Amino acid sequence: MAEQNHPVPCSCDCFVALPPATAPRAVIFGKNSDRPKDEVQEVVFFPAAIYARGAKLKCTYIEVEQAEKTHAVILSRPAWLWGAEMGANEHGVCIGNEGVWTKEPVGEEEALLGMDLVRLGLERGSSAHEALQVITALLEHYGQGGSCKEEPTPFIYHNTFLLADRTEAWVLETAGQYWAAQRIREGTRNISNQLSIGTDVTAEHAGLRGHARSQGWWSGDGEFNFSEVFSLTHQPVRMEAAKARFCAGKELLQQYAGCITAETIMGILRDKASGICVDSEGFCTTGSMVSILPQDPALPCVHFFTATPDPSRSVFKPFVFVANVTPVHKAMSPSFGDEDPVKKVPRFQSKVDRRHQLYRAHEAALELMETNQEQGQKLQQTMQELERQGLEAMKELLAGGIALDPKELADLLFDCVDTEIKFYE
Repeated sequence: MAEQNHPVPCSCDCFVALPPATAPRAVIFGKNSDRPKDEVQEVVFFPAAIYARGAKLKCTYIEVEQAEKTHAVILSRPAWLWGAEMGANEHGVCIGNEGVWTKEPVGEEEALLGMDLVRLGLERGSSAHEALQVITALLEHYGQGGSCKEEPTPFIYHNTFLLADRTEAWVLETAGQYWAAQRIREGTRNISNQLSIGTDVTAEHAGLRGHARSQGWWSGDGEFNFSEVFSLTHQPVRMEAAKARFCAGKELLQQYAGCITAETIMGILRDKASGICVDSEGFCTTGSMVSILPQDPALPCVHFFTATPDPSRSVFKPFVFVANVTPVHKAMSPSFGDEDPVKKVPRFQSKVDRRHQLYRAHEAALELMETNQEQGQKLQQTMQELERQGLEAMKELLAGGIALDPKELADLLFDCVDTEIKFYE
């Protein structure tokens, strides 16, 4: 295959920490979604649902068989597509994905996006391992492909995934329909825009090694190293930057090993010196997520989302799965129905304004921070205090120190978004 200089985004990073690396007896998951600078990310909740046997499901581009039952999910996603960059389900499963380019050519034909696979895994998997099985089965059956940007010029990549639940995590890395997975049972792990699974392969596509041999990428002798066999021989310059970012993330996790908390992961996601928090000319961190997954099943999982760009100047707001969750319309983008440029063929021939109410208020707040230093500092302090209050309340909830009634929990994210908007105004 002729290797190309793909237009690679500057960054995308997922993190997970498991006991004994964490301070609480919990798995802690985090992700920065780094996307085109003007792309709007929304946070949306979908309740569990039952479907008729044989029903069809329209994803971003293609139709697939619908599951008879889907789990409740909370998603952070680019507002133009069906899937998600990251999210969680009612069973305490979290998934995030990353773009990656390998020796396996990307497909021009529309198929499932990696972001579609994130949502499908969450809707159908009650554990990290079950979600992995869902994703790999769909990948093998439908393939991955189609443009991953809201622009007329196609921007296509394959995907790596980090999946976590209350007890373990999995790294899943793909090259076309082929894949390899690694189970993580303790310690820390992170992924960036590169293959990172070496010889420690826990599960793999049945034809993975045979395909590598048929392409002349592996002789069949010695130990099989997935990343060495499938990575591009000559990496584009920006892919080399992903290696530095991966190493920086790994070092930050190791630096705090044994005492990692949700605040630790939030701090890592806000780290601009390492490149993990992105604010470049074309790409930026458009949304961030951190989840606390207690090992005690009697305790709720708590998920924090920004729903706004740049976590260093955003508020992480908590969400807990309960019955009758209040929709957060102020963090949801407007719908354009059949007139949406993603639904018309050829796609993306026009632009629409997808900014939701929180995004607009945050945008005005950022402008104030940049133009009025004194007012900007006061606003930043107010944002930090709002986040601190949410974190402290969730700590008490997980410690059994407070008992929020179901209605309060159902309104939790709604109330936090509403309060944040009022602060900006």
